[in-house]
Amino acid sequence: MTPLWAARPWTNHSRTHELEFVLLGFAHVPSLRPMLAVLFLAIFLLTLLGNTLIVLLTSLDPGLRAPMYLFLRQLALVEICFSLDVAPRLLVTLLRPGRGMYPISCALQLFFVLSCVTSESLLLTVMAWDRFLAICRPLHYGTIMSLRLCHLLATSCWLAGTPVGLVFTIWLFNFPFCGSRGIRHYLCDIPPLLSLVCADTRVFEASVFMITVVLLIVPVSLIVTSYTRILVTVLRMPSASGRHKALSTCASHLVVVILFYGTAGVIHLCPNSSYSPENKQVVSLSYTMLTPMLNPLIYSLRNKEVKAALVRVFIQRRGTFTP
Repeated sequence: MTPLWAARPWTNHSRTHELEFVLLGFAHVPSLRPMLAVLFLAIFLLTLLGNTLIVLLTSLDPGLRAPMYLFLRQLALVEICFSLDVAPRLLVTLLRPGRGMYPISCALQLFFVLSCVTSESLLLTVMAWDRFLAICRPLHYGTIMSLRLCHLLATSCWLAGTPVGLVFTIWLFNFPFCGSRGIRHYLCDIPPLLSLVCADTRVFEASVFMITVVLLIVPVSLIVTSYTRILVTVLRMPSASGRHKALSTCASHLVVVILFYGTAGVIHLCPNSSYSPENKQVVSLSYTMLTPMLNPLIYSLRNKEVKAALVRVFIQRRGTFTP
């Protein structure tokens, strides 16, 4: 019997009246779907809880007013948006396999994925520059990293993701789709959608590769440059405690950078033939599900100021409600 998602080719009529896409995430392991749904639901809830806590702490506690915490709050907000875009659809795919989605829903998910990934990449770069200024230019840090500049940088990171997501989403969905309607992924992403296109996409693919290089390789290069200069400055410090303090403020950010760029680079820069669609699904989980969940844990466990702020806010709120 022919599967529902492969029942018939696409037509202009079906585009407007029928559900045209079916996400086939983890269709190769149907027996594991219920267990995976429980696991991903737990990850999703922990992601929302952890990142919301970071947002609240950096907003409420006066001790977390430094620029690095303003950028950390923006990063947490990006992770919340990213998780809300990816996780609910993933859970629906696991719990109700074969359920279709309108093209507009798929396009919106792709738009938000591209926007959030772009914004996160730029935010991580700005956070590395902030650490560079704090450690290598401490006397000028307060002058350079003014509140106005911090808000301008944060706003720019958010807005930069919009044109990237908009251009490539509209461009991709203007191609004709034909044949099977099944997307071999748990989200609407460019590579699995391209496999459904029956047109010449070489210019589009070249453009995607170029923007991927700009948004991955260039930020990574800037981050590596920042941390190289940080390391040189730290090694010149006469005090061991000073070196430890300087490096500890960078450790959390560095771990997040490795997690994000490492997995995103494997997915978007390696040739399509290097990994099967099923393997790419597993690798994609690292930056779509695991990294957003781990970010608040990494920053809170490695940062004494965040842990102290958590205690202060908890005690303050507890005192407020004590009769």
